[in-house]
Amino acid sequence: MPSDWSQDAYIQAYRFAAQAHWEKHQLVPGTRIPYLMHFTLVAMEIIAALAVEPSLDGNLSVQCALLHDTLEDTDTNYEDLVHHFGAQVADGVAALTKDASIAADAKAPWQRKSLQMADSLKRIKKQPKEIWMVKLADRITNLQPPPHDWTQDKVRRYKQEAIDIHASLKDSSTFLSDRLKDKISTYRY
Repeated sequence: MPSDWSQDAYIQAYRFAAQAHWEKHQLVPGTRIPYLMHFTLVAMEIIAALAVEPSLDGNLSVQCALLHDTLEDTDTNYEDLVHHFGAQVADGVAALTKDASIAADAKAPWQRKSLQMADSLKRIKKQPKEIWMVKLADRITNLQPPPHDWTQDKVRRYKQEAIDIHASLKDSSTFLSDRLKDKISTYRY
């Protein structure tokens, strides 16, 4: 039996995330598309997985999918998420959020991002598998053709990061693991 998730819980998280990202005038990088497209695509990946993988907490994964960038990219704080969605959702979103204080003194931005990702993956793995699924879905969504200003080296590093995410979190969802593996195999500059 497919996992249940509440349309009302989806709408609550969607409205919260849409407002938070809109207040920052955030767009999908390299486009003029409002950022809400990104987090709704991540939620769509989660909903597709929930349709074929039973016994999962659909509300946790769907709400975290919609909210996954609010701590990192908006003025939302952890307490806001606890107040509106509860500690389990807030903890999931916090685990999915890069810690900006890590390697702030790194010589190259890619070194800092690499250390931040390793830290985030460690924190994600301490969460329920529904949170792992959100990270898989996020990277699936992000493996679109890279922006034209990315160098081949940056594309290679981003693909390697996707490989690392897959290796670390693939046991959470066969459906999403297979989707990410397919996206990685076709990701090119």
